[in-house]
Amino acid sequence: MTVEPRVLILPGYQNSGPEHWQSHWERADSSLRRVRQADWDAPRLADWVAELDNAVAAADGPVVLVAHSLGCVTVAHWAARHLGRVRGALLVAPADIDTADVPELVNFRPVPLAPLPFPTVVVASTDDPWCSLERSREFAAAWGARLEVAGAHGHLNSDSGLGDWPFGRKLLAQLTG
Repeated sequence: MTVEPRVLILPGYQNSGPEHWQSHWERADSSLRRVRQADWDAPRLADWVAELDNAVAAADGPVVLVAHSLGCVTVAHWAARHLGRVRGALLVAPADIDTADVPELVNFRPVPLAPLPFPTVVVASTDDPWCSLERSREFAAAWGARLEVAGAHGHLNSDSGLGDWPFGRKLLAQLTG
């Protein structure tokens, strides 16, 4: 018997608002759990990694991570230091914080470029202001991930108007099935 994985939602910098696809997914499926951070506006790498580690450890079985933006970078940092029951990760619109001009994010530099120890899908937009498609390709290659290009949808966030985002749900089903 296969145990269904716990899906953990990892928003990025400043959290995911009510119109973000992550929030739509949570409202539609109460089994999804958002990893809460103490400070969404002044994130600290050590705190964010610790919260992710606590959430993975608290899960009662395998875990699939669904991260957006800075949440993707958090997953890469966490995976470099921790072992857990992670079955896979959907990393959507990773933020290229190595070049971002946002002082609050400097402590997440550099973005780890080591292979992730679980199946991973990186989803990129062709016109993401936080990460070029080429840099997303570099992240996917370094992390040993499959790259999916979602088209021209900006940062794949609330402003993108994705709603429940069926394409992302299809990718998540591949990781949880």
